[in-house]
Amino acid sequence: MTDTSTSTSTSIGTRTDTAASESTGRAGTPPAATAPIVGITTYLEQARTGVWDVRSAVLPQVYLDSVTTAGGIAVLLPPQEPTPEAVDRVLEALDALVLSGGADVDPGLYGQDRHEQTSEPRVDRDAWELALLRGAIERDLPFLAICRGAQLLNVALGGTLHQHLPEVVGTERYQPGGGVFGAVDVTVTGPSLLADVLGGEAAGLTVQCYHHQALDRVARGLTVTATTEDGVIEAVEMPAARFGVGVQWHPEEDAADGRLFAALVAATR
Repeated sequence: MTDTSTSTSTSIGTRTDTAASESTGRAGTPPAATAPIVGITTYLEQARTGVWDVRSAVLPQVYLDSVTTAGGIAVLLPPQEPTPEAVDRVLEALDALVLSGGADVDPGLYGQDRHEQTSEPRVDRDAWELALLRGAIERDLPFLAICRGAQLLNVALGGTLHQHLPEVVGTERYQPGGGVFGAVDVTVTGPSLLADVLGGEAAGLTVQCYHHQALDRVARGLTVTATTEDGVIEAVEMPAARFGVGVQWHPEEDAADGRLFAALVAATR
């Protein structure tokens, strides 16, 4: 899946109830006295800005807007060498983590050869984001994994992916192409954190999708919390985490519904 929105560039556990989440910060830290810092992963792409045409760290602005509108401070996390020191320093500075969408996860990470429709692996991004995600899980740092991020979450915990969804469901409605998101109806099931955030079990919730891959074998430790009528998994979560949600759709594309980002920010308090 590849994001196509307007981009910016840069050079650079157990779930708690509302009262408890407002009185505690990250594990071992005091409550946040200011707006929480939310790290968002980015990708490295060739980008043109004015007279320059250089490899840059980029991310659609809608991710930043979603975090700041929810009351967080957005910090971009471009792919880099995932040394233990780098990962620790970054995660210690964050109150929450967002894994953004983007290119396909390397199928070698879940023991498969690359399908002809699977994009060239971005091994630098895979390694960096896997290290951040695993570190976040260890620290019980709240995280929201979007599209590719949800797929990476499943792979990180031992799950697998369908490499080309149209071969499974016989439709390209999940990724119409041309930078156009597909409007897809999903059913959210409960009891679950996702159902709580979206106001209970929500049949017919319409979301914005742009993915040609999807979760296949779901990893141990994850619970499926949203599906489509043809059985495609659209959301999973970690019941043992303070806030650990993965969605295949793009909540950042719906400016009128910021509930997932608001819940992520609230989980830091």
